[in-house]
Amino acid sequence: MAATVRLTVLLMLGLALGGCAGAVIGAGATAGIAAMQERSVGGAIDDAGIKLGIKDRLLAASDKLFLTVGVESVEGRVLLTGNVARPEDRVEAGRLAWQVQGVRELYNEIEVRDRSSLTDYLRDVRISNELRFKMIADRDVSAINFNVETVNAVIYLTGIARDQPELERVTGHARAISGVQRVVSYVVLKNDQRRS
Repeated sequence: MAATVRLTVLLMLGLALGGCAGAVIGAGATAGIAAMQERSVGGAIDDAGIKLGIKDRLLAASDKLFLTVGVESVEGRVLLTGNVARPEDRVEAGRLAWQVQGVRELYNEIEVRDRSSLTDYLRDVRISNELRFKMIADRDVSAINFNVETVNAVIYLTGIARDQPELERVTGHARAISGVQRVVSYVVLKNDQRRS
């Protein structure tokens, strides 16, 4: 019963907070989205499971960790973002993520500081949305292959680029957005050996 309640809360908060559509909508939608991506359908479903598993562990540990830590997964390469008040919270989120089956690499970009003002949040949302729009408008970029997270005016990119020129176009778009302090890319190329 407790697991069912936790999963329901997880899914409802996922809908409210946004994030990976596949994790919220279900395996059918994940398969449909994955058919258009560079990663396999199975890989996309595995990533949705990894993301749900990490968010479930975060929720079990602390409501605050669940709400403040963002999670993205691409072929088992997991990116954690967000703001926490204490260094121990950052370490705990990373520890919990490593416990989920299928995690191959972990990029812990959680910041230890309390910058949770509405102004900061709205700026980060604007930056992420502006970059997503630029990628969709660029015919030389397959936007569906990239995930964008912005925290404290730092853009974090994950995903799979078809080639180096496409990756350079995406990072160029990101750097050109007003207010961006830094761009951190964990994007891998389609032919990267880490994908095998």
